Amino acid sequence: MTTISATLVKELRELTGAGIMDAKRALQDTGGDVDAAKRLLREKGMASADRRAGRATTEGKVGYRVQEDGSRGTIVGVGCETEPVSNNEEFLAFAKKVLEAVDAGGVDAAASLEEERKALSAKLGENIQVVSPARFERIDGGTIAGYAHPPANKLGVLVQARGGSAELARKVAMHIAASAPQYIAREDVPEDVVTTEREIYLSSDEVQSKPEQAREKIVEGMVNKRFFAAQVLAEQPWIHDTGKTVAQALAEEGAEVVEFERISLAG
Repeated sequence: MTTISATLVKELRELTGAGIMDAKRALQDTGGDVDAAKRLLREKGMASADRRAGRATTEGKVGYRVQEDGSRGTIVGVGCETEPVSNNEEFLAFAKKVLEAVDAGGVDAAASLEEERKALSAKLGENIQVVSPARFERIDGGTIAGYAHPPANKLGVLVQARGGSAELARKVAMHIAASAPQYIAREDVPEDVVTTEREIYLSSDEVQSKPEQAREKIVEGMVNKRFFAAQVLAEQPWIHDTGKTVAQALAEEGAEVVEFERISLAG
């Protein structure tokens, strides 16, 4: 077996971030060839990253960027397993790099960093995943705004509104972060989803205990108050003034929401 000096082990560790024993073993397996040992560690690290891929990533960062001229907005989540890793300098640098890549090249650009993602996962010992990258191009004079919820920045929103002001668009982004709508308007909800909701309510003990002739009306009220008011942005209570709906707040400024992306790493 090739004798490996402590100096060589130190050099490989500084180049790769590997542990002492992993670095020494890689050098032994490659006859002291540092470049070959680097490659071997990388191959093993990527295999380890693949094995970690199923582990939950409920920590991390959500970042967004809106161009100064308002022509484009980008949002990306990069998830990891623990809070310390979410604040690691290398993790933060990678998250920034992903955001920049998506901003410059679109959502598919994140795939170009796949090997780097796996290598970082191997080095930091956690599952690291790029989550829901999105990029909006301004439509018909729209206003794009973003919001990341401090201090953890695990929750973020990118929204495009038409009409209104930049301040209103940001308030909408904050509302979406807090209220987690699934759809912009009632007409965006697939009919099969509404049908399923109605069937669930109709089958509930709460409704079945009521007179048969009243059940349909009761179910309709439940769908409106419990489903649409919770899942549809336009019908949610406006968090900045709960005496009105989001639709009413937008109408007051002649605005409408065109699109949004909400990323929550906490699930």
